[in-house]
Formats: sequence, structure tokens, C-alpha cells
Amino acid sequence: MELSILIARIMAVIYLSAALGGFFNRDFFPRVSEDMYKNAALTYLLGLLALVIGSLIVHYHDIWVGDWPVLITVLGWIAVVKGIMIIAFPNAMQRLTRRLLAGAAPRIVPYFALSLGLLFGYLGFVR
Repeated sequence: MELSILIARIMAVIYLSAALGGFFNRDFFPRVSEDMYKNAALTYLLGLLALVIGSLIVHYHDIWVGDWPVLITVLGWIAVVKGIMIIAFPNAMQRLTRRLLAGAAPRIVPYFALSLGLLFGYLGFVR
């Protein structure tokens, strides 16, 4: 449970930071995405980073229970799949990201990140 709390605390800070960035700089994340896919080395490194972090979470926190720690495991698996997809299919991921960022996602995602940040903050710091 100590590892779950540590990861929840880290995720809380990450998601709350992303939410604040999304609320105050709505045009920043679409620009970051465009810049990332313009640079092949950066795209590869960010895919590798997602794969490594996801693999570490899955390896050390492979907890499939009917309680909140399963959320961390699921996010770890999502990071693994995302990393593989970015490395193996960067053009397809770029097209998908462009479609998502062209719609309502830049307005909705900060609320989703805020919700996850508050949830993980509660689970990691308060509970």
C-alpha cells in the first residue's frame, strides 16, 4: 500500500499541474503536440519515456484488486500501450492527436486532469 500511496501522490502533482496548465494556457498543449511530432527524435524519446514509466508501474504495481490501487495499474498499462503506439506508429498517433486537439478536448481535458489530480491527491495525501 505504501507504493500505491507514493504513486498516487506523484500522479496528483502531475495531473493537477497539467490541469492548471490546461486552464491557463489552452493553446499551449496543442502547440507542444505539434512540435513533438515535428521532431522525430523527440517523438521517439517521449514514446520511450511513456513505455519505461508504464513498464515500471506495471512491473512494480501490478495490483488487480477491487479497490483504488487498480487505477494506478490501469494507468500504467495505458502508458505502456501509448509508448508502444508512439514508437511503432508515430504518424497514426499524430493524426489521432490532431483530431482530438481539434475538437472539444482542449476544453474538456483540463477538467478530467483536475478530477484525477484531486482523486489521487485525496487517496495519496488525505486518506
